Amino acid sequence: MHPVLFEIGSFPLGTYGLLLAIAFFAGTALAKRQAKLDGLNPAGITDLAIAVLIAAIVGAKLLMILVGLFTPAGQEGAMALRDVFTLSTLRAGGAIHGGIIAATAVFFWKLRKGQGLPLRLTGDALVPGVALGQAIGRLGCFSAGCCYGTETHVSWAATFTNPLAQAFSGTPLGIPLHPVQLYNSLANLTVMAILLLARGKRSFQGQIFALYFLVEGLGRVITETWRGDVDRGTGWLGWAWLSTGRLTGLAFMMLGLGLWLFWNRQKESK
Repeated sequence: MHPVLFEIGSFPLGTYGLLLAIAFFAGTALAKRQAKLDGLNPAGITDLAIAVLIAAIVGAKLLMILVGLFTPAGQEGAMALRDVFTLSTLRAGGAIHGGIIAATAVFFWKLRKGQGLPLRLTGDALVPGVALGQAIGRLGCFSAGCCYGTETHVSWAATFTNPLAQAFSGTPLGIPLHPVQLYNSLANLTVMAILLLARGKRSFQGQIFALYFLVEGLGRVITETWRGDVDRGTGWLGWAWLSTGRLTGLAFMMLGLGLWLFWNRQKESK
């Protein structure tokens, strides 16, 4: 589509990088608004969001490396390691679920250290913003051509023609593909809407946080059906259909269910 918006001298301003920045600020703004509803300190949310963002970048890069090293499909299509570590604004930053895993670990670690924020309420405030950020970030994927879909001839198929999309992401050119990036963006917006609607009916603290992992994981398991990029990794545990996205999506669902049951039981035991 449009990997580069314009160039300033020899420096290209990538659409993907700009949308990632917008995603961070929009997601943080929504998280701060949700935090205020529970009487939490918005400044603390901003500090936490920055730490989570850094962890997400590192985690996304690391999972991309693992996929490239340990799966046959990943070895076939993975980029050179020097490109994995770049923060180029023209291409994807890594595997999104690796970012979420690392960000979640840092979230728990920082709040356990004592940030003046209650863990469960903070998680409830944060995750709608995370879903919004993901939705915007997926538009960046679409602009860059990464995370592309399988070939299709439906009326809404996307055909990429920009050589930069192929150079940076291996995107097939001139072939109609499922716009799976837009499917994922719509799925993330749906996740955000579900979380915001469920917040008004929350029966225990941490419920929205747990619900995020349940619905985010389910959405990814479904949208993986139309993914066509080989460097995401497939064939885990000997099953061709089990891609990295599906594997982490199922793990997210189990984590969400476990947190839901554990925290709900704690509520009922009081």
